Amino acid sequence: MRPLAPLTPSVAPPATRITRVALAVLAALSVLTACGGSPTAESAVGPGAGSGAKGGKGTVTIRIPDPGNSGVLARGKKDGSLDKALAAVGAEVAWTGSAGPFAPAAQAMNADQLDIATGSITSGITSLSQSPGFAFFTATAPDPVGEGILVREGSDIDSVEDLVGRKVAVNKGGTGEYLLLKALAKAGIPADEVERVYLRPDQTAAVFNAGQVDAWAVWSTYAVAEIGAGKAHFLADGTAIGSDNYSLNAVRSDFAKEHPEVVEALYAYLHENSAKEKKDPAAYLNVFTDAGPTAVNGKAKDVQISFTGRAGTVDPIRPEDIKRFETVARFYADQKVTPNKVDIAAHLLDIEKLS
Repeated sequence: MRPLAPLTPSVAPPATRITRVALAVLAALSVLTACGGSPTAESAVGPGAGSGAKGGKGTVTIRIPDPGNSGVLARGKKDGSLDKALAAVGAEVAWTGSAGPFAPAAQAMNADQLDIATGSITSGITSLSQSPGFAFFTATAPDPVGEGILVREGSDIDSVEDLVGRKVAVNKGGTGEYLLLKALAKAGIPADEVERVYLRPDQTAAVFNAGQVDAWAVWSTYAVAEIGAGKAHFLADGTAIGSDNYSLNAVRSDFAKEHPEVVEALYAYLHENSAKEKKDPAAYLNVFTDAGPTAVNGKAKDVQISFTGRAGTVDPIRPEDIKRFETVARFYADQKVTPNKVDIAAHLLDIEKLS
């Protein structure tokens, strides 16, 4: 899903201020964004989507961000298998906007304009600190190899310790900021010794490749293109960092209360097919087209296949997962990313006992 409005890049405390040259690049990018208009939550989900809307003949409509050209939902959209799974419980899907950052999707769920969204536990925690109208119902284990801190090929940065005094691009309060802070904490480096440059992920590649930042803390959605093009590599990946950055699926709270059988059917579909995707990642790439900006080809395709084959599957949230969620929430509070420790457990659903 596209952001509800362009996010204004924020500046960290004085020790982590964005440099003048980075601001100049960012300003240019912001102008380009503004020229395209600022999508609102309403325009992002499209007209005609109602709250747990009833479709034809009493069918329940579940609003999900369009999956694009890859993944379980993309394949399910193309081959009709998702429609079949939902029809079995009297539901149908309405594709609304496109998948993207979790923060704007959370806002859309809070505004009753979206029913399902996917995001990381890190971005989920920051969104939960703002009167949430959603809860999480699945957990996918942290990505061991597809997220981390990217540096350009030929960089003289060879270790996390080498980041001291450098500039690292991160998305504020989300996966990027978490990965950087976690890596620094593990290396015993005070966070204020590295300059955080807060940028939207979709704006960062140009800044990174122009050399305006020294590194980029990011996940596979954006890392695959850089690694596949031979322009960058991970200084430290999820395993090296010790990441607890789960991927989660969220549901609008009122939708889960009103239609638990639909949420259960969606979970069952995601669980079964994520296991199939892990076994045969190539079958879930370039679902609609193998050309154009949404296609993954060449070395980038090989990188994506490798990442997916080593990633987790969509599973229920278990007690051991909750302990790790709590660790992230505590870490975010300790690092002052959130003002207080977020009670993540209060916003979790047991998908196996939903109805």
